[in-house]
Amino acid sequence: MSDSTKPRVHGLGGLFFKSPDPARLANWYSTHLGLPMESWGGAVLPWRRADTGGEACTVFSPFAGSTEYFAPSAREFMLNFRVDDLDATLAGLRAEGCQVLERFEESEQGRFGYVVDPDGTLIELWQPAAGM
Repeated sequence: MSDSTKPRVHGLGGLFFKSPDPARLANWYSTHLGLPMESWGGAVLPWRRADTGGEACTVFSPFAGSTEYFAPSAREFMLNFRVDDLDATLAGLRAEGCQVLERFEESEQGRFGYVVDPDGTLIELWQPAAGM
């Protein structure tokens, strides 16, 4: 970890996983576990940050089994972690010899960068947009 005493990750941003029938699975989670599944197929689960008390959320969402979004990983799931400073986090991971991908996304939800863990799991790092 970097020399900073502040953790890079401050929460689980999302759990994304492949399903042969994401709509059926989303319905099951809604019906049987009461998850508030949205029309786009996932659920947004609110919580408060332990370090700041600020509002945050974790996204829970099944993806189509054929999705390429988790590439280059062959795993059936992807983890998303919330970070305060995406650029510094990625720079620190690169300096530590981690497999940081040259893949970036930016949307109304915020900024995203990617690293692959030693088991080959794609890790999405999310710097949420203001107010998320």
